[in-house]
Amino acid sequence: MSFSTLDLNLLKVFDAIMAERSVVRASHKVCLTQSAVSHSLGRLRDALSDELFVRTASGMQPTPRAFEIAPAVRDALRSLEAAVDRASFDPAVSRRTFTLAANDFTTLLIVPELMRVVRAEAPGIDVVIKPVTRIDLAEQIDLGRIDAAIGSFSSLPPRYESRHLFSYDDVVVVGRHCTIPTKLSIAELAQLSIVVVSFGGEQDGAVDGFIAERGLARRSEMYDRTGFENALAQIDVVPRIVLSVPHFLALSSVITTTDLVAIVPRPLAKVFEQVNGTQIRELPYAAKPLEVRLLWHERNDLDAAQMWLHDAVRRASETTNN
Repeated sequence: MSFSTLDLNLLKVFDAIMAERSVVRASHKVCLTQSAVSHSLGRLRDALSDELFVRTASGMQPTPRAFEIAPAVRDALRSLEAAVDRASFDPAVSRRTFTLAANDFTTLLIVPELMRVVRAEAPGIDVVIKPVTRIDLAEQIDLGRIDAAIGSFSSLPPRYESRHLFSYDDVVVVGRHCTIPTKLSIAELAQLSIVVVSFGGEQDGAVDGFIAERGLARRSEMYDRTGFENALAQIDVVPRIVLSVPHFLALSSVITTTDLVAIVPRPLAKVFEQVNGTQIRELPYAAKPLEVRLLWHERNDLDAAQMWLHDAVRRASETTNN
């Protein structure tokens, strides 16, 4: 088989199956019958001399060869789509769906304002938010299943672009009836029952609070663990975390119904203060500021719709910097 004799329509079918992991869903995506998609897959298997997808109980599982070619196929198709759609994209009439990856903290801070922007400028556009945790984020971006991700990253492979959204530091949040001193000492902090948010642990491959996947390192521990441990080491105390949870959703209930206190991002603490009447205490050490960025694949720089999305997210995050 040579490229000059390959039917390029087969690559669209391949890309759809790779994204959906289902012949049925792929057929809807490319507007073909299920039998036509199956026939196209058969032709592509013959052309590439590889099974490409193996049917399992959980869907069509890609072979190593499929994983190898999928990013290049996606890049090529996206470039063609961008070349065709660049001049015609109009957010006011677009019916496009964008998929973002974000945790519940950044979703709470940015998405309400983002949807106000979308509803005002692009009422036909839909937005899907997927969890930034518990998925292979780099793979999802490489395959084009996620348009952009919002989070904290320690390193970026050359194929990714990013934009600063906002920065924050950590504070302590306590219940409204808490009698903890307004100004904490390190010794007083050591006596508290502390809850933190961690999206992964050492068993998940986290190193220094970050999980690395395919060259992309994303933050897994949502507090400055090193700063916390170093502060307590000054008074020769071994740090103790009474409760670690995988998301921010439960924190306000835990704080308001128990004697636990939480180390959280300052912007989230302000939300809790407004909504739940909780109180903010400054940490007795300088927590390392963390940066939240918008991350996308470089191929999206050619897509006017993607550029509009990036700008919409930037504008939505501006209120977080106030």
